[in-house]
Amino acid sequence: MSGRDRYHREVQDPYHDRRRFTPERPFLRAPPPPSSLLEDLQMQESEIRRLLNDNHRLADDRVLLERELGAAKEELHRLNLTISDLRAEQDLQSREFSEKRHKLEGDIRAMESYKKEASQLRGEVQKLSEIKRELSGDVQILRKDLVKLQSDNKQIPGLRAEVEDMQKELMHARGAIDYEKKEKFELIEQRQIMEKNMVSMAREVEKLRAELATVDSRPWGFGGSYGMNLGTMDGAYRGSYGETDGFLGSSERSQYYSHGSGSQKKPRLDRH
Repeated sequence: MSGRDRYHREVQDPYHDRRRFTPERPFLRAPPPPSSLLEDLQMQESEIRRLLNDNHRLADDRVLLERELGAAKEELHRLNLTISDLRAEQDLQSREFSEKRHKLEGDIRAMESYKKEASQLRGEVQKLSEIKRELSGDVQILRKDLVKLQSDNKQIPGLRAEVEDMQKELMHARGAIDYEKKEKFELIEQRQIMEKNMVSMAREVEKLRAELATVDSRPWGFGGSYGMNLGTMDGAYRGSYGETDGFLGSSERSQYYSHGSGSQKKPRLDRH
C-alpha cells in the first residue's frame, strides 16, 4: 500500500493540485536524462508487478475471506438456529421448571400438612406406647390373677362339697327350727289350757271352802239330810242345794290334771 501511494504521488501531475488550477511556474526545469527515466520505469514496473502480486494475493485473500465469511454466515445462521432451538428448549425447560417449582411448592405445602399430621401421629404413637406399657402391666397382673384363679378353681370341688354339706345342715336346722316353733306353739296352747283349768280349779276350791264353812257351822247328826251316809265309801255331805260334796278319789282328782298333761311328753328332734 505504501508503494501504491508513492506511485500515485509520482504519477500525479505536479502541476495540478486538488483544486484543479495551474500553479504559478516561476521557471522551467530541464528534462531528466534517459538513464534516470529508464531506472524510474524499471522501478515503476517492479512496483507494478509487486502491486499486481499484492492485488492477486489480496484477491485470493478476498475470495478466501468471502468463503470464510459465507462459512461464517452459515455458521452464524446455524448458530442462530441452534440458539433459537436452545432458547425454545430453554423456554420449555423454564416452563417445565416453573411447573415443577409450582408442583414442588404445592408438595411442600402438602408436606407441611403431612408434617402436622406426622407430629400428631407421633404424639398418638407415644400415647399408644404408654397405653401399651400400661396394658402390658395390666396383662401381667391379670396373668398372675389368672394363675391364682386357676389354683382357686382347683379348690372349687372341695368348696362345693362343703357348700352342699352346709346346705344339708341348714336344711336340718330349718327343720329343727320349724319343729321347735310348732312344739312351742303347742306348748303355748297347752299352757293356756292349763291356766284355764287352774282358774276353774281355783273357783271350785273357793266354792268348796265356802261350802265347808257352811258345813262347819251346822250340827253333826246321824242320818237325815245333813248326816253322813255311813253305808257308802265316799262319805259325802249333802248340802242345802242337793249336790254331793264328798272327798275326791284318785280317779276324780286325776280328771283335774288330765288336761294338757299328756301332750307335754313328745319326742324332740335331735339337733345335729
